[in-house]
Amino acid sequence: MFKSLKGIFGGKGEEAYTLGSPAKGKAVPLAQVNDPTFADGILGKGAAVIPSEGKIYAPVDGTVGMMFETKHAVSLTTEYGAEILVHVGLDTVELKGKFYEGHVKAGDKVKAGDLLISFDIDQVKAAGYDVVTPVLVCNTDDYASVDEVASGDVSVGDAVVKITKK
Repeated sequence: MFKSLKGIFGGKGEEAYTLGSPAKGKAVPLAQVNDPTFADGILGKGAAVIPSEGKIYAPVDGTVGMMFETKHAVSLTTEYGAEILVHVGLDTVELKGKFYEGHVKAGDKVKAGDLLISFDIDQVKAAGYDVVTPVLVCNTDDYASVDEVASGDVSVGDAVVKITKK
């Protein structure tokens, strides 16, 4: 969820924001994702969640930039300019939208916790796909740091990424 940490302890402090978990499940380091595009940070830094159910929620307040035609990924832009990508599964674009349903479209304003995508997690797994869900800040270089802040079991909205402004 969007939270500014500026001045939280009195004084100026750092200006930082958090991204919440887009799903109930298990947070894992992005480096452990079995795809170098995500693990090596090619698309940006962030975290990953292995969902335990087939529902993906907005990790932050923002505007939908794009709901991919195949419904396996969605991009958001926050009011502070972070470009967020939530990508459900690895190589799931190959499913061509089968088992996925999008609940938002480009231009929609969303609040943290709003349902973005639902999918049949059992069918996606049965088709041989990994459902790990990276949550990335694609414009990482615009920030002082983008850090993973969670591991293990998470609920929707639990902080998984901390973004610190320059």
